[in-house]
Amino acid sequence: MSFYVDGIIDEIKSRGGAEKLRRQGPDTLYIGGGTPSILPSEELERVVKALGKSDYKEFTIEVNPDDINGNGREYLQRLRDAGVTRISMGIQSFDNGILRWMNRRHDVAGARLAFRLLREAGFGNISIDLIFGLSQLELPRWEKSIREAIALNPEHISAYQLSIDEDSSLALMVSDGRYTEASDEQCREQYELLCELLAEAGYEHYEISNWAKPGFRAIHNSAYWKRVPYCGLGPGAHSLICKDGRADVRQWNTRECAGIGADGGLKRWQSEGEELSPMEIAEERVMLALRTSDGLEESELRAICSDAKVDALMDEKALQSYRKTDGSKMVRIPEKRFFVSDDIISDLFNGMV
Repeated sequence: MSFYVDGIIDEIKSRGGAEKLRRQGPDTLYIGGGTPSILPSEELERVVKALGKSDYKEFTIEVNPDDINGNGREYLQRLRDAGVTRISMGIQSFDNGILRWMNRRHDVAGARLAFRLLREAGFGNISIDLIFGLSQLELPRWEKSIREAIALNPEHISAYQLSIDEDSSLALMVSDGRYTEASDEQCREQYELLCELLAEAGYEHYEISNWAKPGFRAIHNSAYWKRVPYCGLGPGAHSLICKDGRADVRQWNTRECAGIGADGGLKRWQSEGEELSPMEIAEERVMLALRTSDGLEESELRAICSDAKVDALMDEKALQSYRKTDGSKMVRIPEKRFFVSDDIISDLFNGMV
């Protein structure tokens, strides 16, 4: 564990140290991309100390329910002392059969207990993750799971469609005929039920996979969709860096874990990157903004995509225009078409100016 944190601290130094990172103005911190709750709290504290900043607008850490239950109240207090203000917990399902199928370490009772412990520890901003798109997830079974999630009253809910990674054990099950993927129709029905029930419960559907109670949109994640520059630390982490006043350099780390090299010194992941072309930046602007309920300013969209294509999609009601309270004229994908947003965005790209 300590090698992993040693590598992150070494990377902070290689980027000019905490003082240089602070000058770049990051206002959120997100520790995730895996299961950081398996790290001892002392190791997490080392990372926070190395960053040298404590006044984040939002400080999120991803956790698993079984780690919360196993580490107990003292661990949660140390998270609060370290400055954590938001918890993202990977519950995934409120169905024990589904959890066993996913090989999750927790059960439904454990998920409820972990949520209660977080509340008792004073965390007032909790997000939970759910997964849909499973062929065995009949609608009544899915509805029960959604309603259990709502009953906990989290401030934020993220829900992702199951994806099957190449070379994964699930991919092997599919190829062997031991598992049948959910059809597009099943996935659509599950997604639409989720949208309906969360709307009834007062959640704002502010991004394709994210819902929040008013005032609890994820600040950190929202910055991604606006292409605000960010710095990623650790194996596999990505960064978006400004050059000449534009966020146009994409950087990523290789996935090697840190360890001791042949020379006896620390050996860690390496960084690679590329400069994005104006066309690639424009495509990202469209793709990311149209994932959100805010959408993109119409003038910017029409500068990137042809008027004919934009007008055709509006006629099909695949896009809609509206005005924000400040008078800005915007274009967005209606919620009823979120499920096919990839097709709509691809269609727009076929009409790039």
